[in-house]
Amino acid sequence: MATPIDSTRPLRATTRGVVYVHDAAKAFCKPIEWALADVLGYEPVMDWTPQPIAPARMRTEVSWTGPIGLAAHLVVALKQLPDLRFEVTEEPAAGSEGERYAFTPDLGVYRAHMGSHGDVLVHEQRLRTLLEETTDITALRNGIALLLGRAWDAELEPFRVAGEGTPVRWLHRVG
Repeated sequence: MATPIDSTRPLRATTRGVVYVHDAAKAFCKPIEWALADVLGYEPVMDWTPQPIAPARMRTEVSWTGPIGLAAHLVVALKQLPDLRFEVTEEPAAGSEGERYAFTPDLGVYRAHMGSHGDVLVHEQRLRTLLEETTDITALRNGIALLLGRAWDAELEPFRVAGEGTPVRWLHRVG
């Protein structure tokens, strides 16, 4: 006999994503793990490897599964730690766009909606506002670059390339 659905308990849609820690001091590996565990509700298994372009620095990638919107909470937890470069993605799920966050100490947090193929999505109203507020082509180009996160990509790309070929550990929490 099937168990009836409890209509008084809301269903929570889940999604998954990846945390990419591109550049962290060795001393902060454990605090990063603790911060992620606090948000995720379980301890992620993280394989730390040296960051080839930054001596004495470390990098790691770990996937997560959780409720829609969890990526934002992961970002809040991680940005509290000093001198850290990271990205957090959240895949699109039923009724929800995906999200991409990037963080660098110099630039702060960048947030964008993400399509099913990983493309940054810029909503119509943001483009309309940009068109209304810009007076020349240079300002328009700079505004579009900001919407697309070009400065964050430029700063993080050397760290991403240095980590190519590193396997992502997929952790799926069941139940």
